[in-house]
Amino acid sequence: MSLQRCALRWAWLPARVGAALRPGREPGPRALGRAAAGAWSSSSSSSSSSSSSSSGGSKAPNTSLYVPLPVKPLGPSAAGDVGAELTRPLNKAEVRKVLDKFYKRKEIQKLGTDYGLDARLFHQAFISFRNYILQSQSLDVDIHITLNDICFSAAHVDDLFPFFMRHAKKMFPMLACKDDLRKISDLRLPPNWYPEARSFRRKIVFHAGPTNSGKTYHAIQSYLAAKSGVYCGPLKLLAHEIFEKSNNAGVLCDLVTGEERVVADPDGKPAAHVACTVEMCSVTSPYDVAVIDEIQMIKDPGRGWAWTRALLGLCAEEIHLCGEAAAIDIVTELMYTTGEEVEVRNYKRLTPITVLDRALESLDNLRPGDCIVCFSKNDIYSVSRQIEIRGLESAVIYGSLPPGTKLAQAKKFNDPDDPCKILVATDAIGMGLNLSIKRIIFNSLIKPSINEKGEKEMEPISTSQALQISGRAGRFSSKFKEGEVTTMYPEDLKLLKEILNKPVEPIGAAGLHPTADQIEMFAYHLPDTTLANLIDIFVDFSQVDGQYFVCNMDDFKFSADLIQHIPLSLRVRYVFCTAPINKKLPFVCSSLLQFARQFSRNEPLTFAWIRRYTRWPLQPPKNIKDLVELEAIHDVLDLYLWFSYRFVDMFPDASLIRDLQKELDGIIQKGVHNITRLIRMSESQRMLNLDSSPAGKQAQLPGAAQPSSGGAVEAPEAEGLASKSLASKLVRQGRLTPHMLKQLQKEWLKQQMEEEKARVEDGSHLESMRRKKSNPKAH
Repeated sequence: MSLQRCALRWAWLPARVGAALRPGREPGPRALGRAAAGAWSSSSSSSSSSSSSSSGGSKAPNTSLYVPLPVKPLGPSAAGDVGAELTRPLNKAEVRKVLDKFYKRKEIQKLGTDYGLDARLFHQAFISFRNYILQSQSLDVDIHITLNDICFSAAHVDDLFPFFMRHAKKMFPMLACKDDLRKISDLRLPPNWYPEARSFRRKIVFHAGPTNSGKTYHAIQSYLAAKSGVYCGPLKLLAHEIFEKSNNAGVLCDLVTGEERVVADPDGKPAAHVACTVEMCSVTSPYDVAVIDEIQMIKDPGRGWAWTRALLGLCAEEIHLCGEAAAIDIVTELMYTTGEEVEVRNYKRLTPITVLDRALESLDNLRPGDCIVCFSKNDIYSVSRQIEIRGLESAVIYGSLPPGTKLAQAKKFNDPDDPCKILVATDAIGMGLNLSIKRIIFNSLIKPSINEKGEKEMEPISTSQALQISGRAGRFSSKFKEGEVTTMYPEDLKLLKEILNKPVEPIGAAGLHPTADQIEMFAYHLPDTTLANLIDIFVDFSQVDGQYFVCNMDDFKFSADLIQHIPLSLRVRYVFCTAPINKKLPFVCSSLLQFARQFSRNEPLTFAWIRRYTRWPLQPPKNIKDLVELEAIHDVLDLYLWFSYRFVDMFPDASLIRDLQKELDGIIQKGVHNITRLIRMSESQRMLNLDSSPAGKQAQLPGAAQPSSGGAVEAPEAEGLASKSLASKLVRQGRLTPHMLKQLQKEWLKQQMEEEKARVEDGSHLESMRRKKSNPKAH
């Protein structure tokens, strides 16, 4: 090798390696913490911050979230193996021994812990590091020379640690920027996120009281009297209600929801008043008065962040909060951090409500104005069917129904001239609908819920939920001036009274949610990490004080995993993941995937494409499964409209889709109006063993009516039933249900057993009398 090339190679070497090779120097083994480790520490001080005081005493990170990135061994170098030219080719067997010795050093493992490598990460990093060393065809010159020195006892095995950490940071990039990640995910001062709001001297008025106490009415009066205002509600129905009420009162008001924008002015000029869903409120526009409805939802594990954002960020001279008294303390604490005082106005219920001492026990005891509350769609179908058998009509309201259908069912129930006097509903009636209810009847007190950890729980409803639902009975604006509450079953009545008598626990913390900017900055440091994993690491690194919690982001991560393989920019991917979808509906989930694919190809989703995708025109539902499918298609159209306001060019036909959705809403309304017939058809198909047909298969899929309390008919019974003309006729006419059939079967079997028992007893008695006569002494 020429002198010039040798000098060039020498210049590439680190100062430490050059010093080790200088003549007259005794390299010898060096203890941990001296030259190598010390030099590494000074050049990578940010990595050791996890154990320093600069982290503010934050919790240790959950390293199980660290997904290793592959580090591929190096192939042959175009410049040749410089390290081998300067020293010699490495003996792989000797190198393996050196690496094993390095791994077993307790001092090395301890130092790895100081740099954020716990035992699991250390092991993973070492396996990858060893494979990298042994499988690379040409190593970097510095590590090659260091390994050669160690093999010749001219360096200590500990000198591998800097190269090991360099490799570990390629595998786990978060180790190299933990300080930056902690700063980005520091959520301890949310008021500072809204500088515009901090420039206002805001007056906070809390209207506290139970349902039907007039608290929202008084807040809305201030809103209507102001020169400009914004109403923030939890539901589209409530935003629509205020939108209509405001415009009917002569106060021009626009409507803004995730899926809809309506400008009241015929010329398209924005109005001074806006009614919106709470997620859509602007935190930069100035207003005279702002109303935040249902403020107690600031504690909601999934949506609480939207109320926190509105409370801290709205730029208004006056902010009126409406909700339960349980939220007073947390609101007062949050406003103390912004330097604002809270004026509390307490309200009492306008009409009395009574918890009855007797359960309903039977649907035969129903009266006009009754509302049966169920917590599952299947129970709604079952109860509706049983009501219809008794010759009564019922309206049906549950969460997945389109808003137009809910309003139509509410109107039907409220209409004094309509024969429908019974309502069967979920807790969707808790807010957003004006209903003329006399008596609330809880069909069950157990409701599935998702806790803050994203885990499903089956527990009795909370006092807050029970009061919210019970309060719908006997409202001031309805024809029933007094309300009543009871349960379907006697054993639930005691529990209901206990729940209602419990004090509502004060809300302890408000929800927060990482913003798109925070996630983007996080991704800048971790560019190769998936978005779902990025969210996990963000939440793990995040620091919040006792007044806040990070909202559950399982739905966000579900969408992120669903579209992870589709090439999208981070900002677009984030928007797609925030799209509101029901992940329990496969068709809606697959639609999000299709939308993302079209977007990534830069192919607009047109009206014609949507018609083909949904197989329009749609037919009226013939059974419950058909109805569920139509509801899912309605959700997909909602999803299209939601995207149309975020990506106008890619979702260009919003007005045509809205017309399509209105037509579908009418089809669904007709289906719900005839819901008992749909239930009857689904039951008939199962009873007649038509599962082999497409309709029969559909009836068994999730969402189809499943008769509760053991009402299903087994296949052998169905086959036997199909062969009996009378039973088939009764089923077709809707005069016989699976529940009734099974009950008749039980009664018939019981009667047969009793008769058989009586015959046996009579036979035994006669035999005993015969023996007495034939052998009196034996007796």
